[in-house]
Amino acid sequence: MSSILKKLKSLFMAVVLVTAITGCAKENDTVEVNGTIGSGTEAMQQTTEEPATEEPTTEPFAPVEINIKMVGDILMHDGVTNSGLLADGTYNYDHLFANVKDEVQSADIAIVNQEVILGGKELGLSGYPCFNGPYEMGDALVNAGFNVVLHATNHALDKGATGIDNCLSYWKTSHPDVAVLGVAQTQEESENIYVYEQDGIKIAILNYTYGTNGIALPTGREYMVNMLDTDRIVSDLKRADEMADFVIVCPHWGPEYKHEPWDEPGSIYDEVGWAQLMADNGADLIIAAHPHVIQPVEWIEGANGNKTLCYYSLGNFVSNQDKGPRMVGAMADVTISNTEDGQIYIKDYGVIPLVTHKLFGQQAITTYKLSDYTDELAAKNRILNEESGFSVQYCKDLCRQVFGDLYKEQ
Repeated sequence: MSSILKKLKSLFMAVVLVTAITGCAKENDTVEVNGTIGSGTEAMQQTTEEPATEEPTTEPFAPVEINIKMVGDILMHDGVTNSGLLADGTYNYDHLFANVKDEVQSADIAIVNQEVILGGKELGLSGYPCFNGPYEMGDALVNAGFNVVLHATNHALDKGATGIDNCLSYWKTSHPDVAVLGVAQTQEESENIYVYEQDGIKIAILNYTYGTNGIALPTGREYMVNMLDTDRIVSDLKRADEMADFVIVCPHWGPEYKHEPWDEPGSIYDEVGWAQLMADNGADLIIAAHPHVIQPVEWIEGANGNKTLCYYSLGNFVSNQDKGPRMVGAMADVTISNTEDGQIYIKDYGVIPLVTHKLFGQQAITTYKLSDYTDELAAKNRILNEESGFSVQYCKDLCRQVFGDLYKEQ
């Protein structure tokens, strides 16, 4: 056979072989082509396709929201203290918070201004002017959902150093997870700055009072009550800014029963001056107490162009006072959030007006949200308001006068 015929015969046999592989393989048959196993056609296609690569995925940014609520003064006059006395001689104060408990428990940080030191029955329970409350009030605060308790008030030393020691020992023993601010048993405790952390966001909270009703700080233990002091505030805010992403200051300040923040440079009562100092030194939020009536909420511009939100006074939460303006208080309601680049800001803020419903008797006195209060209840409120009477409309008008557009009538 000639060489040409041999070449033609070899070429013919190669064509027959390829046809047998590609044409005769059934759909589910497997063959191997260049080391790839699969169905006949699929296996051959895989030899030319690029290997698949997965696209990198990133989780979308999900901002964190932290809700902060605070109420004003818990003033334990005799009528309030006695309302918790039960038939068996024990005390319970859950009734004071029964109508606002859901709001308090909805907060991540729930702050209360516990105006009266809780020195316990062993020091003698007492009302105005030298207060001392039972430990059971603390139990009721925790049951209601408060997790930050402010004790730097003008009544902190009503029972001297012993009152503070008793009070702090109670908190540490009975409710160690609650942050108790403004008073201290040791110098080290006094210098501590409380920082709350949630989802990677750190919030520092500071508490001071303008005075202690003329009672001197204990000799050798002058650190026991945090006082409004320029040098200390500047120093604390600097440290707080280094430790936290957001800083709250809760001062006890101002003269009583004034609906406008006090503006008197050089005076210990100077709310406007203290607020400006705090804003200038980096406070992000100020929520204050002591005047026993509500005062406005406003933004303050700090020295660095920063904006600080200030609640000048939340008024009373509960008391045995007897005039209409002192029955109307408020709950501060602030939500902070974060941006994708890590900035923390106030996303939303407002007030929830409250009304002390003063009745005499066992577990009778309590506090309502104004939105839940009725004229029928108002008619039974045991207070004096000779000028205009006391009604739901009276409370709404006062809130509108003080809070302006921030007050959302419901």
